[in-house]
Amino acid sequence: MTFHLTPHKRASLAEAASFVTDGALVALGGGLCSRLPMAMVRELIRQGRRDLHLVGSAHSVDVDLLIAAGAVKVCEESYVGFEQDLGLAPAYRRAAEGGTIEVRESCCVTILAQLRAAEMGLPFLPVRGVKGTDIGVLHGEYGRVRCPFTDEELVAVPPLAPDVALIHAPLGDRHGNLHLDQPYVLDERFASASAMVVATVDRMVTTDEIAAAGVVVPAHLVAAVAEVPYGAHPSSCYPGYAYDRPHLAAYIAAASAGGGELTAYLDRYVHTGEDAYRHDVDPERLVGWSISASDWQELFR
Repeated sequence: MTFHLTPHKRASLAEAASFVTDGALVALGGGLCSRLPMAMVRELIRQGRRDLHLVGSAHSVDVDLLIAAGAVKVCEESYVGFEQDLGLAPAYRRAAEGGTIEVRESCCVTILAQLRAAEMGLPFLPVRGVKGTDIGVLHGEYGRVRCPFTDEELVAVPPLAPDVALIHAPLGDRHGNLHLDQPYVLDERFASASAMVVATVDRMVTTDEIAAAGVVVPAHLVAAVAEVPYGAHPSSCYPGYAYDRPHLAAYIAAASAGGGELTAYLDRYVHTGEDAYRHDVDPERLVGWSISASDWQELFR
């Protein structure tokens, strides 16, 4: 944990993304298709970032898009895919099978234990869940330890302290205080264990409004915060907006095809910038998901 005490953290998206350097160990906030830091992901691609080491719980389009753009060297996740809805993550699968990225599969609880070890300044924490699996083969840094009370052999995992945690929040203030709605996934732990948080928020509000909503990530952990409306799109940021199933399906089709279709997707939705992106995808249509069951269902047809 590093304290960031600059009183004003507000930055442009490009300025915020500049905190992420080539080869950085990057924790991705959110999970699956919820509250992913997608505006930051697109900006990192625009800035040509390379050799990133990604870590997260279970993710989807954020990881897949970074891999498709050639930004990733190591992927340390418990799962990358689009669940039962849209299936496998095509760029991730292609890169894993082709050996163009190093896959270090982990599990959510193991990553959580490693983050807690970093937060508490411990050299390791024991875990049981990966015993009997081949996950340890992918992690030469794991060890073995015997419980002094039961003599049970457990897996010892070292602390995980990312260089930067990328978090998207619905609300933030200029000092860097962030409000998140549950579920938090690993965002709280990433924030405390990482050297810094770089955040995007849908809305920049006053500190009084953040305090009333509830501060989840405090300002002293945050190095920069950029206001990017609908910054999680095409993932969701409930209760504000639902995830964009048709857009995700279009991305998966392009990533599956690769080549020119993938290039066309990147040219249209990434390289043009966030203003053009929002104009093109019209995320405001996703706000009405909670009006009625039929409104919600219509978004996912």
